[in-house]
Amino acid sequence: MSQYTQQPQFPQAPMPAGPARNGLGTAALILGIIGALSGLIPLLFWLAGILGLIGLILGLSAKGRVKRGEATNKGVAVAGIVLGLVSLVLSVVGAVITFKAVDEAVDEINKVTSGSSASRKPSGSDEPLEKAKDGEDASGKALAAGDSAVYDDDLTVTVSEPASWTPGEYAIGHTKGNKAYKVTVTIENSGKEKFEAALVTAEARAGKDGVKAESIYDGKVGEPFTGTILPGKKVTAVWAFDAPADAENLTVEVSPGFAYDAGVWDLKL
Repeated sequence: MSQYTQQPQFPQAPMPAGPARNGLGTAALILGIIGALSGLIPLLFWLAGILGLIGLILGLSAKGRVKRGEATNKGVAVAGIVLGLVSLVLSVVGAVITFKAVDEAVDEINKVTSGSSASRKPSGSDEPLEKAKDGEDASGKALAAGDSAVYDDDLTVTVSEPASWTPGEYAIGHTKGNKAYKVTVTIENSGKEKFEAALVTAEARAGKDGVKAESIYDGKVGEPFTGTILPGKKVTAVWAFDAPADAENLTVEVSPGFAYDAGVWDLKL
């Protein structure tokens, strides 16, 4: 008998499979959800882009694990990929909206700070003269009675000749011994956009010393502009100012709003 005895062979049990590695798919899904929600807020476009890109990469890696049999959450991985792509798209849209809004805001700020310049249109003329700042004509002189300040948006402001006027008993702003004068201010909107007249203001100075001429309120005289001026329409208001008795001129300054340079009229009394 041989000293070597063959041992019987028994079938070996298969090695148990390792635990499923589903972490990447879950992370991709979570990041995709957060990224998509962030993308709904334009200002968070940067966060949506970052999370969407990371979620997309993790989702593709998770799908690769599923193909190799290392993971079992194929649906979660695919959802993470889809949400990652959605986040990236929303990120681009949010960036466009944000940059456009910032650009428009900068344009508005520049418009307000620089002011809309006006050109002078003499009384009885159909064509404005060369544009000049602050409603003055090209020679640097103030506008005369009846002249118009024509702005870039085709808004036209006209101030009439001053007329001597006697305030009523209950008028506000008139000082005894001074003289009162009223002027007619006409605003015409020849542009394409409506104009809010509530921001129109006026002030005046009188005499060679340029003392402040107080505004006088007396019933309908001195009422401010209100409401909206539609394209092709115009409105008129009568304003009155209190000037020293010996004043020979009245300087009236009318500002259509924050975005406009004021027009200046030098009126002879």
